[in-house]
Amino acid sequence: MSTCSVSKGCFVFKPSAKRRRLSQKKEKGLGESIGDSEDTELRFVTCQSLWAQIKAKTEQIQEDLNKQLFDNLVNFLKLSHSEFQEKTAEWTYRMKSREIPTAALILGVNVTDHDLTFRSLSEVLQNNVSPYVALLEAKDCPGIKNLIQKLMGQLMNCYVDVEDEDYVQVSQKRVRCSMNSIITWYQSVTKKTESTTPNGKGTSSSRHWQSPPVVVIFKDMESFTTKVLQDFILISGQHIHELPLVLIFGIATSPMIIHSLLPHSVSSLLCIELFQSLSCKEHLSTVIDQVLLPTNFPFKLGEKVLQVLINVFLYHDFSVQNFIKGFQLCLVEHFFSQPLSVLCCQNEDTKKRINSLTHEQCENIRRLPSFRSYVESQASEKQVALLTEDDILKGIIQKLLKDLNVYHQNYLPVLRCLHVFTSSLPKYPLGKQITELHCACLENKVWETKEYESSLQLARMLNKSDLVTMLQQCVEIFVSSSGKEFDKTVEKLKEFLTQFQKLEEEAFQERDVSVSPQKELQKKTDLYHLQKTLLELKDSRRSKKLTKFEMLRFEVVDYIDSLVRNYLIPAHHKTLHEIVYFNRASVLRGHLNAAPRTALHTALNNPYSYLKNQALKSDGGSISNKAPDICIVYKLHLECGRLINLVDWLEAFSTVVMSVEGQNADAASSDQVDDTIHARFIRAVSELELLGFIKSSKQKTDHVARLTWGGC
Repeated sequence: MSTCSVSKGCFVFKPSAKRRRLSQKKEKGLGESIGDSEDTELRFVTCQSLWAQIKAKTEQIQEDLNKQLFDNLVNFLKLSHSEFQEKTAEWTYRMKSREIPTAALILGVNVTDHDLTFRSLSEVLQNNVSPYVALLEAKDCPGIKNLIQKLMGQLMNCYVDVEDEDYVQVSQKRVRCSMNSIITWYQSVTKKTESTTPNGKGTSSSRHWQSPPVVVIFKDMESFTTKVLQDFILISGQHIHELPLVLIFGIATSPMIIHSLLPHSVSSLLCIELFQSLSCKEHLSTVIDQVLLPTNFPFKLGEKVLQVLINVFLYHDFSVQNFIKGFQLCLVEHFFSQPLSVLCCQNEDTKKRINSLTHEQCENIRRLPSFRSYVESQASEKQVALLTEDDILKGIIQKLLKDLNVYHQNYLPVLRCLHVFTSSLPKYPLGKQITELHCACLENKVWETKEYESSLQLARMLNKSDLVTMLQQCVEIFVSSSGKEFDKTVEKLKEFLTQFQKLEEEAFQERDVSVSPQKELQKKTDLYHLQKTLLELKDSRRSKKLTKFEMLRFEVVDYIDSLVRNYLIPAHHKTLHEIVYFNRASVLRGHLNAAPRTALHTALNNPYSYLKNQALKSDGGSISNKAPDICIVYKLHLECGRLINLVDWLEAFSTVVMSVEGQNADAASSDQVDDTIHARFIRAVSELELLGFIKSSKQKTDHVARLTWGGC
């Protein structure tokens, strides 16, 4: 009996009566664990409303960015369709009848964003071009037969007239899938549509063309099998004179993939035109500029949190949609974990919510680190009033939140103005995108960094044309900003522009005056005058004086520097910033950066951390019989050596499961109980094997081998 027994290290602890009573109680929800139920509901509604606004804004940004691309695609389809229908010249018709119009859509490596793009593209084409649009994916088309079947199924479901019962009945019949069937179906549908249209000028809806083309979109062209693509293109090329087919290839890498997958004999059948979508980096910069920075949305991200989201974007997937989902996660986490997030709302609701604050919420505000620093900077009498009287505190909170909103309104124009000056400097000391500059300003006082000093030095060497252009852009930024805070700033910048214009006029006049002295210098050609002139040039270089332009340029840069020091103060220096800023980067990192080994061990060793069931709470070495079977099996296998005896393991598992206090043994026969427990044990062991914790052993048939070293 030298077998390593599992049951020797197994200890069963029956749950106490107190713990059973706790398990029967209802679990506390968000309102009971963090704040009042009314406050929780208000926070939930505020979070939902704010997210709805943010989601609508991001979708509008996506639509605006894709508009130019979609318009170009529609024009391409319109041109290809008109050339297909025109048969004026026999030679042109023969050439066009051999080529399939193809649009190569370069979307970039952010594959997770392509679903939304193709969905929007399909809607645009169906609304403006043709009702016959099919979207094919490589996973659904392993062979040419599957591709034709998928294509025919989507086309027949694209456009069905509800009033036409005969057509509905025909579409529901089982049809042999082939290109001839598609052509027959298309001809019957177009003829029926023309016959039902007045004067035969098109479909009943004016948005579609007469005899609209059949658009086939290959969503992930690189993933399609080469043989499938070749066969489909060859078959389509033979019937292009009967079916107005247009192909759209979704490409993530490079357009050269078309020639890599298709031989020349096949690619020559395609009339390819390239279309480039907007860069995902530019898309992200637009989202940050229009969603995270403006004051329309009171919720803000701290520097470390924003850096985590940007790092995930840059080093993992380049997905703007995943960035937006991460932003949504930050929003939900902030309103869940921060009781004072009830004040993270629009300005018109702030006063009402401040007046309805309870004493406990006022105490939460007094505990904020930024507010404690604010109280310490006040006089002793005011300190006592702020810490003891809620009415005085509410008045101060209203003033501080208003100041925080004014800070955000002034922050954005100055940030954009600084970005205008630094985004075109050599080597981009403060970054090329406004996001990088925003992170630098959030982290610390940007004017104390080396990058900022080098940017000022480079800005002091800008030429006149660049400097004037930057000043004009800054004037437009400050004029478009709301409020009268920057009226004097606009006047000062316009004054600088006027001075530059005067300098240009004076320089133009000096050019005419300096012509005669140059002629006099040409006469002085003797050696004495030449040596004297050289000495004067050397002296002038040693004691060089700044020109009027250089002095004005220094004045402009110094004025921009003063704006930066006044308005770009880091957000964590402002009082009550914790109400609107989410700074828990570690929580976000734990949600986004996967740690599967740690998560698996935590779930199996302590299921309460995920299931939140009071009955699953147990001491460090105990095994609860309320835990899932796989958790019980996992804890038992931690007590074993390299090899585990399945019989002893089953006996230990049965002992734990049967240890329910007050169990009625007469409820079922022992054979039925054993069979049930045996089945549960086999399933749990199979799940452990699937997860990679154990494997079957060749040394002993009734043993399994451990693949882990112990705990986590």
